[in-house]
Amino acid sequence: MSAPASAEPTPADRRRWARYLVEERAEGSVYQKLAARRTGEERDILLSLADAERRHEQHWLDLLGGEPKRLPQAGIRSRLLGWMAGRFGSIFVLALAQSAEARSPYDTEQYATPAMRADEKIHYEVVRGLAARGRRRLSGSFRAAVFGANDGLVSNLALVLGIGATGVSASFVLFSGIAGLLAGALSMGAGEFVSVRSQRELLASTEANDDAHDSAADLDIDENELALVYRARGMDEAEALNRARRIVTAAQAGVRATSTGPIRTAGDDHEIVGSDWTAAISSFLLFASGAIVPVLPWIFGMQGTAAVVVALVLVGIALLSTGAMVGILSGGPPLRRALRQLAIGFGAAAITYVLGLVFGVGAL
Repeated sequence: MSAPASAEPTPADRRRWARYLVEERAEGSVYQKLAARRTGEERDILLSLADAERRHEQHWLDLLGGEPKRLPQAGIRSRLLGWMAGRFGSIFVLALAQSAEARSPYDTEQYATPAMRADEKIHYEVVRGLAARGRRRLSGSFRAAVFGANDGLVSNLALVLGIGATGVSASFVLFSGIAGLLAGALSMGAGEFVSVRSQRELLASTEANDDAHDSAADLDIDENELALVYRARGMDEAEALNRARRIVTAAQAGVRATSTGPIRTAGDDHEIVGSDWTAAISSFLLFASGAIVPVLPWIFGMQGTAAVVVALVLVGIALLSTGAMVGILSGGPPLRRALRQLAIGFGAAAITYVLGLVFGVGAL
């Protein structure tokens, strides 16, 4: 509920209004910069959001009685978003903006209007919708990137720690780490090649062809028979019958029915599979980029406990980073996702390290 018109604002109120003012300007600037990097409907939506932020900005200007002589700086998050929006315009910016919109202070602000509170809730849903579009476009490649790099990090960390715990020499640990990197990366690449090639072949075998169209002029039976073809491909009975009638009529008239559009099955919305070689090379490089990290201390001549500690620190930073990125993209808390990733990775490494201690060289 808004404050009574007669309420005398305190200096604390005015400071708070000034802070709201700079935050609204910063958010509007983020949407403006994002809109400049997009076209079509997404651009129009972002520009509308920027206009709404300007309305909110004007509300605080009116309460302040005009532009203050001194204004506070926008928060670090808002400044970071503005910097990223001007340079990247990526899904990460939208995901961060979604998180920012979810924490509107206006629910408890007596000087904010009900319309402003409603706007903030709507903005959150709008930004979430835009972010969802980006997540759908990114989900396949991002999943593969996180999976490949994370698999390389965890598996090779577990390998070098497990081997190192047996008491073998540093050169043997290094050799094992490089062998694990190559074996894992080649396995990932080969697996992706076979997977994508098989999927492409499977989809190719299910694609509809034009045999039914080409035979339509020679049909000496009712068009209901042709309608069965379309019903088998997922159309409902009325639509299938209507399409079959148009095709038969056009074919008997000696023309091709080109206005019917492509025939698709109910489950034909397959994701774009992509190139098998591209998938294989990408998987190889992603796994290798993760698997090289735990081996770095031994590559640079370290050994013993020092090498183990440095490997854990490097892998820990990488796991926290990938976990935080997953959190940002999913709209969840980045810290929780980062700690979960770290716990899983270090948990797997700890198991192999303990096994290495149990079955150490001295026991062999």
